[in-house]
Amino acid sequence: MADQDQDQVDIDPNDPGNGTLPVFRWKQAGRAQLATRRQLRDMGLRSGGQEPVARIECRGGKRFAWLYRIDLAVPKLAMTLAKEAALDKAMAARQTCGTCRRRYFHCLPLKTLGSCLECHDGTPADPTSYIAPPAKHLLAA
Repeated sequence: MADQDQDQVDIDPNDPGNGTLPVFRWKQAGRAQLATRRQLRDMGLRSGGQEPVARIECRGGKRFAWLYRIDLAVPKLAMTLAKEAALDKAMAARQTCGTCRRRYFHCLPLKTLGSCLECHDGTPADPTSYIAPPAKHLLAA
């Protein structure tokens, strides 16, 4: 009886057996130990330089995502003032009309139209959807 117990080996059904990473089917990865980068980000974590430990596939293997160990993940880096200023500058470029200089609360179709709709074809813009550009003051002599 003892010889039979020694011959039994615990196998992982997701391990391909050729030394590559285990491959899980969609929703079969076990959320307690593994997470994708998006799931880590939702938890306030990042991979922290660790290599992926498995892969999850969907759509018949046409799409996949890497899985990382949650216990080795580290907290996300905090936003610095320089990063926040760079992000605001990039968003301002996407939200500001080049003609009337209004900054909208949404991104403008600058690649296709080159300006806001009001400047492009005269469609009036809702005054609550933008911030008017600063007024130019004339200097009194």
